[in-house]
Amino acid sequence: MRIEKIRTRNIGFSRAPVTLKRNLVTNTSQFEDFETRQSGWFGSVMCTLVEVETDDGLLGVGTAGAFHGAAKSIIDDYYSDLIIGEDPRRHEYLWQRMYRTTIRFGRSGSALTGISALDIACWDLHGKAEGKPVYDLIGGRTQTHVPCYVSRLYAMEDLDQLAEEAKHWKDLGFVRMKQRFGFGPKDGPAGMRRNVDLVRTVRRVVGEDIELAADAYMGWNVGYAIEMAKMLRDFNLAWIEEPLMPHEVAGYVELKERCPWQCWSCGEHSYGKWDFKDLIDRRAVDILQFDTNRVGGITEALKICAMAEAAGLPVIPHSNEAHNTHVIFSRAPHVCPLVEYFPDVEPDTGNELFWKIFSGLPEAGNGTLTLNSAPGLGIGIREEIAARLCVN
Repeated sequence: MRIEKIRTRNIGFSRAPVTLKRNLVTNTSQFEDFETRQSGWFGSVMCTLVEVETDDGLLGVGTAGAFHGAAKSIIDDYYSDLIIGEDPRRHEYLWQRMYRTTIRFGRSGSALTGISALDIACWDLHGKAEGKPVYDLIGGRTQTHVPCYVSRLYAMEDLDQLAEEAKHWKDLGFVRMKQRFGFGPKDGPAGMRRNVDLVRTVRRVVGEDIELAADAYMGWNVGYAIEMAKMLRDFNLAWIEEPLMPHEVAGYVELKERCPWQCWSCGEHSYGKWDFKDLIDRRAVDILQFDTNRVGGITEALKICAMAEAAGLPVIPHSNEAHNTHVIFSRAPHVCPLVEYFPDVEPDTGNELFWKIFSGLPEAGNGTLTLNSAPGLGIGIREEIAARLCVN
């Protein structure tokens, strides 16, 4: 089996990401034109869809992580030439060949998401060639059912609407949830109080027995995060996610030291085992949250999980996309205890776009997820939708 063809397509949003821009504090919320500039900071590309075809007609599918449209040209101009003609089952060799060839510019960002997409597609091919699910190739299924936390609850101007949504997820059987903060340093003390109102609204509806986390999406600084942690202490948040930019490792260490009652998490925007080695060695956070299609693919994700297990830190990957769930189901519960579950709902924020592009994705039931035993990743491309959303 040899790689014969590689096809790349940049996929755009199914609708403008208004919810993401209006109801989520981010690292660019401080700019005056954040809400009015059309491209914002998301750009026109949601993900890069990659198909790897072999000489015997098998097709493997992967994606390069969110908002990395540049991954397409890097795959087309660099990686394709390196791996066409190779056996896709040589995962470590192909990974090292791509990574070391582009080390001049490729230690993170779009270059590493391009490697991620190709690596995921090669694992999908491997599984299809063997007639086995990917999780069987990377250790075997260690969990038959994995608990989910529903990841939605964006910061709404209408708190009654937010409360109604929280009740909806509770009624569906979710006992774990994550909501979004809507305000950051530029919004001053009033914004802090509004963040508290958001959490208070959800907590009142779901009660004390629901595990509730909240996401600041890199939109805060150290001082602001400390003050928010103090103001939110009584609401018993399971974790506060990504309060700082990913490179501010010293800041995360300070948050843990000064707010020991609060769990902190990050990793969605970190790349490769070396970023995570720094987080682990410095005990910067309590939970690691890579996305397999950004961090370097399945080959790299497994190494990070091993590092995290040795350090006693849990890994909760970003999203319930197939590349993440196969990693989760092949790890023991103390390593990967939860699935972040983006429900198939409207309005689509981009996080849910994979439901539109791929078939075969399992839906959560009563707050848990189960994988089937279909070969490879067990997903297929909805070609009509992918073609319609393709960005030239």
